[in-house]
Amino acid sequence: MGLGRPWTWLLGLPTTVVYGSLALFISILHNVFLLYYVDTFVSVYKISRAAFWVGETVFLLWNSFNDPLFGWLSDRQFLSSQPRSGTGLSSRAVVLARVRALGRHGPLLALSFLAFWVPWAPAGLQFLLCLCLYDGFLTLVDLHHHALLADLALSAHDRTHLNFYCSLFSAAGSLSVFASYAFWNKEDFSSFRAFCLTLAAGSGLGFVGATQLLRQRVEMASREPGYPDLAVDSGLCGEELPVGGEEAGSITLGQYLRQLAHHQNFLWFVGMDLVQVFHCHFNSNFFPLFLEHLLSDHISLSMGSFLLGISYVAPHLNNLYFLPLCRRWGVYTVVRGLFLLKLGLSLLMLLAGPDRPGLLCLFIASNRVFTEGTCKLLTLVVTDLVDEDLVLNHRKQAASALLFGMVALVTKPGQTFAPLLGTWLLCFYTGHDLFQQPPLALVGSAQPWPEPPAPPPAQAPVLRQGCFYLLVLVPITCALLQLFTWSKFTLHGRRLHMVKAQRQNLSRPQTLDIKTV
Repeated sequence: MGLGRPWTWLLGLPTTVVYGSLALFISILHNVFLLYYVDTFVSVYKISRAAFWVGETVFLLWNSFNDPLFGWLSDRQFLSSQPRSGTGLSSRAVVLARVRALGRHGPLLALSFLAFWVPWAPAGLQFLLCLCLYDGFLTLVDLHHHALLADLALSAHDRTHLNFYCSLFSAAGSLSVFASYAFWNKEDFSSFRAFCLTLAAGSGLGFVGATQLLRQRVEMASREPGYPDLAVDSGLCGEELPVGGEEAGSITLGQYLRQLAHHQNFLWFVGMDLVQVFHCHFNSNFFPLFLEHLLSDHISLSMGSFLLGISYVAPHLNNLYFLPLCRRWGVYTVVRGLFLLKLGLSLLMLLAGPDRPGLLCLFIASNRVFTEGTCKLLTLVVTDLVDEDLVLNHRKQAASALLFGMVALVTKPGQTFAPLLGTWLLCFYTGHDLFQQPPLALVGSAQPWPEPPAPPPAQAPVLRQGCFYLLVLVPITCALLQLFTWSKFTLHGRRLHMVKAQRQNLSRPQTLDIKTV
C-alpha cells in the first residue's frame, strides 16, 4: 500500500534521515526503561527481594544468549560459500527483509515497554516476563538496525554519514530522560503511566512510518531505474550476488564458530570491545558514587542530577564531532586517539590528586562521555568486520545481524564484570563494603533495599581516597589493554580498502586475495 498524496513529500527525505530516525524511536523508550524499571517494581509494585533476584538472574542469561540466537535465525541462510553457478539474490531483497523485520518488531518493542507500567500480573511474574519480552524485542530491533548500517552502505564515508544521523536522533531521544522527571511520582503513578503511553505510541507509529518509507524506497529503486538508489553507496544495493541452490550446502553453527575462531581481526576486536563495554558500564554504575564521595561538598544535589542527565545526551552530541573526523582520518585512527586521550587525562588526574574539585568534575564527566562515545563509534568497525567475514569465507551474502550478535555474546559479560569487579576493588582497597550500608543506588544496578547502617565517619577519608584511585586507575588499565589489542587489529588502511574492493567485485570471476595483505 502506497503513501497517500498529502504525504508523498516524505519520499523525498534522504535515506540517512529515515534510517537515523529509527534510533530516535529506540532511545526515547530505552533511556526511560533504564532509569525507572527497578524503582517501579520495588517502590510501586512492591516486588519481593527473592522474586527480584530471580527475575534479574533469568534476564542476565536471556540477555547474554538472545543476540547470537536471533542473529543465527536471521542470517544462517547467508553463510554458505558461493557456488560457481546458482540463482541470484539481490542485496535489495536482504535490505527489504530487514526493513520488514523492523516494521514488525518495532511496534512490539513499544508494546513490551508499555507492559512495565501497568500492573497485570503478580509483581514477580510480571517483572520476569516484561524483562524477557522487552529485551527480546529490543535485541531484534537493534540487530536489524545495526545490520542495515552494513547493508545500506559500503564505504566508510557513507557509513559514518548514516551513523551521524543515528547520533543526532539518539541525542534527541535522550531528552525523554529530562521530560520524565516532570511526570515521575511514585505516590500518583497515573501521570507517569500516561507519559509512557505517549512515548510508546509515538515510538510504535514512528517505526511503522519509517519502515514504510524505507520499504517504498527499496521497491521504487528496484522498479524504476531512474529513481534515486536506496543506498547511500550507489553500488551496493543493486548488486547481484551468486547464491546457490542445494549445491551450495549449508554451514552448521559449529563450522561458523570455527570460522570466527580463525578470524583474527574479529578476535582482537572483541577483546578490545569487552574492555570497552566493561569501562562503559563501570562509569555508569559508579557515576553517582564518585559524585557523592568526591564532589558532594562542592556541588549541589540538583547539579549532580543535571550531570547525570546530561551524561545520557552528551555522548551522542560528542559523536557529531567525531564522525566527521572518522570520515577524514578513518575510524581506526580516531578510536586509537580516544584511547590515548583517555590514558593521558587519567594520568593527569592521578598526578593532580583528589583535591581539585573543578578538575575532578571535568574528568568524571568527560571520562563517561568519551567512553560512551567510543562505544558508539565501534559499530562502524563491526560493519567493516562484516565485509571482511564475507570476503574471507566467500559468503553468498553478508551475515550482518549474526556477526553483531556474536560480538554481543562475547562482550556482554563486561556488563556483569563492571559492578562486581568495581565493588570488590573498593572493598579490597578501603575495607568498605557497599552492600553493608544504605548505598547510593548504582545506575543500572539492582540493590534498592535498605541495608545496615553506614560505616563510621572516620572511614570517610579512606573511602574518598579509594574512590579516587578507582576513578583514575580503572581507565588507565583499560586504556593500556585497549591500546595493546587495538595495535593488533589490522582491518584499516590498505587492507580495509582491499576488503571493500573485493566485496564490490564478488560477482566477478577474478578477485584479490586479501589474506596476503
